[in-house]
Amino acid sequence: MNEGNTINIDSIVRARAGRRARWIPRFATRWLERFIHQDFINTFLSRGYVGVEFCEKGIEYLGATLTIEGLENVPLDAQPLTFVSNHPLGAIDGVALGGIIGRRYDGRVKYLVNDLLLNLKGLAPICVGINKLGAQSRNLPKLVNETFQSDNHVILFPAGLCSRLIDGEIHDIPWSKAFISKSVQNQRDVVPVHFIGQNSPRFYRIARWCKRLRLKFNIAMLTLPDEMYKSQGRHYTVRFGKPIPYQTFDSSRTPAEWALWVEDRVYEI
Repeated sequence: MNEGNTINIDSIVRARAGRRARWIPRFATRWLERFIHQDFINTFLSRGYVGVEFCEKGIEYLGATLTIEGLENVPLDAQPLTFVSNHPLGAIDGVALGGIIGRRYDGRVKYLVNDLLLNLKGLAPICVGINKLGAQSRNLPKLVNETFQSDNHVILFPAGLCSRLIDGEIHDIPWSKAFISKSVQNQRDVVPVHFIGQNSPRFYRIARWCKRLRLKFNIAMLTLPDEMYKSQGRHYTVRFGKPIPYQTFDSSRTPAEWALWVEDRVYEI
């Protein structure tokens, strides 16, 4: 057992709150600990898995199963690639892709993720934490450039947020164009990935109300650990498309238009 790998929600919340931490009552963080199933998560984290093994064992711990289609489309001897996926679940989809792609390329993978995930010590070695606010924001361009310039395969969710219920369908919000520009600059082909799954109706209701009320804080994100907990024993399908040569993304469209084009290809897989 490795207690050093576990998380302490009270400490994390207070560290991020800074000077406002003294105003946060302990009963509030106790409630949050129960809501995100801290004990359930820490039982797994204490086992000390790291990197790709963390991802694979995480899926196993949840009892989730995967059907993987089209992986043969992605050559084993490929130059560093950019894997872009829709983001329907907010947790399991990322963990699953890290395990699948990481195993295929002997651990040569890096996620671009919300920096909160760096609190998961076992996952941190294959993550590049992104925080667009605060002091780290000044180093963000450098971090992203170094990641794309490395020999690691990059995994990212260009939507940035978990999929929403849009016009009756589970679909990503419009994708960021950054992966187009960075892939072209660093001559990386782009692999579209379609992850098939969805969260509970509660998640989409909360996300909808957050948008209606124009809340700055993403309350829906707080429910994702509970969504993961409820996903125990579920089955998901992951589909890999053929790599799209970086030369495809020419001046005939803007990077934003190409990002939308790739997003459409993902949902067609």
